[in-house]
Amino acid sequence: MNITVRQLTYLRALAEARSFSSAAQAVHVSQPALSVQIRELESQVGQPLVERRPRDVRLTRAGRRVLLAAERVAAELRALEAEARRGLGQVNLGMIPTIAPYLLPASLPDLRVQTALRLREAQTEELLEALAQGTIDAAVIATPAPDFHEEPLFEDRFLLAGTPDFLALNRGLAPQAIDPDTLLLLDEGHCLADQALALCGLTRARQRVDLGASSLSTLCALAGQGMGLTLVPEIAAAPETRAMPMLSLMRFAEEPARHVRLVRLRDCDDAAMWFDPLVGLLRKAGEALVAEARRGFA
Repeated sequence: MNITVRQLTYLRALAEARSFSSAAQAVHVSQPALSVQIRELESQVGQPLVERRPRDVRLTRAGRRVLLAAERVAAELRALEAEARRGLGQVNLGMIPTIAPYLLPASLPDLRVQTALRLREAQTEELLEALAQGTIDAAVIATPAPDFHEEPLFEDRFLLAGTPDFLALNRGLAPQAIDPDTLLLLDEGHCLADQALALCGLTRARQRVDLGASSLSTLCALAGQGMGLTLVPEIAAAPETRAMPMLSLMRFAEEPARHVRLVRLRDCDDAAMWFDPLVGLLRKAGEALVAEARRGFA
């Protein structure tokens, strides 16, 4: 029996797409080429793996058994690729967009000395999926991830941002007392938007809340032009106020915060070789950014 990884990959694509043409597009081959490989796989197994219907494709009972084996093979290959990357000193690191522009420049000089880094910037859900699939090795996020191993990096407190006049009207207020009409937030999918809504006692059902911006820098630019107020984490405080001189920051009496963490898969025998040093470098850089913000925006 000479079953190939290519054949198993094509079977997985066919099971997901339930169409020969869609599966061929997903794996970037022609439909005839995919059909030939599936027939060869069926020949190797000795029985049909696919029910070919006019408008649908389904796996047979034997096909489902082979699919399970294909999933195990794919998982092993992803683990092998991750192992090879780490053996070469390369770490594939994910960061959420409200952390990466601030933490990465601060940590990059030390990271370059110790490892070859490849960064992926994406929202939390996408990063955790990539982590589970083995396409990244670790991710910096700001929400709990109970299915993964977590290491705390630093506490990142929130400040209220706006023009001096706007802030004067809100001085001494708790986050829950901010007028929703003045609140500017990121669009849906960003955990920072969810955290800010929760801190202000709001939900997405409150249509007065602006959920249109795609980056924290855009929010700060709008707030600096007097368009409203927004919440800025400490690690972004110095860079954003330098970029937007009209932007002022104010601390709350009781400061809300997010907790930044580095996560990886639970089963990782070589964590001491790459993950633990990465925790130390990112924690050092993050704590330095926070300390700068607490000195400059007391």
